[in-house]
Amino acid sequence: MSKQLLLTLVLAAGTFAALLSSPVAAQQKHSIVISGEGVKGHYVQQLFVDVDDVPGHQVRVQESQRIYPSDNQPLVDGERIVESWGRGFSNYTAGVGPSWGYSTWITDKGNKIFSEYWGSSETTTTETGSKRGTYHGTSRLVGGTGRFAKLRGVLVDVTEFDTDMKVGYQRGTSRGEYWFEQ
Repeated sequence: MSKQLLLTLVLAAGTFAALLSSPVAAQQKHSIVISGEGVKGHYVQQLFVDVDDVPGHQVRVQESQRIYPSDNQPLVDGERIVESWGRGFSNYTAGVGPSWGYSTWITDKGNKIFSEYWGSSETTTTETGSKRGTYHGTSRLVGGTGRFAKLRGVLVDVTEFDTDMKVGYQRGTSRGEYWFEQ
């Protein structure tokens, strides 16, 4: 074996060993599934503004709350999510368009977990004037309070919703994984 080939193999093995021992490789990932089964979700407040460029173009700012029933509380590193708040934006033209915003999960021990979400929705207008539709997107866990300050993760989200302030709903499912940054 030539000295150059031996040196190349030693360098490759050393690089591989260094990558395996780095903090990124050492992070343990955990699966998470959040089901909308039995969750009470509603819009707390929202504002629709018509944009005058084309018919049916609206922007919206909303705040929503979800309460998880005791038999369906998602678990994150030993703490149960009991409530979540979403604050976000949408930009629909004829009921279709992007949505993005921020969520705060509150655990049974009072800690908070923060995320950012983005995706798109397709809606139809109901007889009451509300928007009923489906959101498809992703969420990125970006930290939290206390022991969740270094929490990170990625989720895929699907939510059915109706924006009616009296009888509206949000039924979402999210699947993904989380880890703690070293």
